[in-house]
Amino acid sequence: MNQGTVDTSAITTLTFDVVGTVIDFETGILEWWRPHLEGQGIRIDDAGILAAFAEAEDRLQRQRPDLPFTDMLPLIYHDLAATWALSGGEEAAGDFQSSIAHWPAFPDSEEALRTLSQHFRLVAMTNADAWATRAMNRTVGNLFDDQVTCDEVGVNKPDQRFFQYVLDRIGVAKEEVLHFAQSQYHDIGGAKRFGLTTAWVERRHGKEGGGATPEVGERTEPDIHVHSLAELAEKLMGRV
Repeated sequence: MNQGTVDTSAITTLTFDVVGTVIDFETGILEWWRPHLEGQGIRIDDAGILAAFAEAEDRLQRQRPDLPFTDMLPLIYHDLAATWALSGGEEAAGDFQSSIAHWPAFPDSEEALRTLSQHFRLVAMTNADAWATRAMNRTVGNLFDDQVTCDEVGVNKPDQRFFQYVLDRIGVAKEEVLHFAQSQYHDIGGAKRFGLTTAWVERRHGKEGGGATPEVGERTEPDIHVHSLAELAEKLMGRV
């Protein structure tokens, strides 16, 4: 479905996922794991690292739907370390968790968010926790107007309670919100079921597989489908 068929005239607020949409978490993950694997003489290609991460996250989120993504990172480390017979222990697990504060933004993120912020309220809603989200906000020039995090809500997306909590806290109706994200698994399906207008930012367009994001059985058709935040900003600026 293209932008021309979607009425965005009532939209005042953009809610959005951060990890994977604004922040290039796959690059962050790979930049941490490559030297740790190579340092112990283990060769795993990038696709293998990302797929193993996605599988571990999927399993852990099903077991602990209350656990922030940030707190899953040490558990994911231990899971992968056991699979790959790595040494490192708690120090390495903590270092992997801390690395989230240094994961890079996508090249178009800051400029696109700055453009959008001139016309919409920007609300980050993320399965990460508050300290990590503050760090990621700094990475893109402190452009979030507000943030709602998993540790505040007590559940992870795609739980419908997360979306309801956000609307209640920021005081907007569904009709005023466009939710955009790269993850079909965490965001697009859940937001669509909740009744929000959705924009799927397909960051992995042209790449095989789901990368570090857990796969879904069936993709949800978004209201708007783009391949970058720059493209989304261009589409939305065409209506203001």
